Amino acid sequence: MSPKSSTIATGIDRFLGCELAGEIEFLAARTRSLGSARANALLAPLGLKVRSYSVLSLACSDLSPTQRELAEFLSLDPSQIVPLVDQLEKGGFVERCADPNDRRSKVISATRAGHTLYKQARLATAKGESTSMERLSKVEQETLRDLLSRIAFMPAN
Repeated sequence: MSPKSSTIATGIDRFLGCELAGEIEFLAARTRSLGSARANALLAPLGLKVRSYSVLSLACSDLSPTQRELAEFLSLDPSQIVPLVDQLEKGGFVERCADPNDRRSKVISATRAGHTLYKQARLATAKGESTSMERLSKVEQETLRDLLSRIAFMPAN
């Protein structure tokens, strides 16, 4: 009688059947961690990370965000926004301007160099997103985007 060959799961595969592996908050956190690591690696040659890229992206929009609005939208403490803006401002990519609606606030605007950097960074993040989504169909990708948006921007009760 020959011994039965059995496959013993190792590494991450060993944990796929555990309860935690099916919890939505864990899956979201793990997905975020993997996605941020991938994006940070792709943005590193440009001198950016996910957080600084996010600030630059919003500064390049026509929304004229204040530092407080950046903190709220990015779900960061305002004290975390200051060094991100400082870094981008030091690099010549953004500038702080007086908010025409509230002189106590500063609006963050991208410079010409900031717009150029953003275009390069957007290509890098699109590549990362493409890699992350390669196992999903276009319809599944749009469904995921819709579901995540509904969760991320759910009105507070």
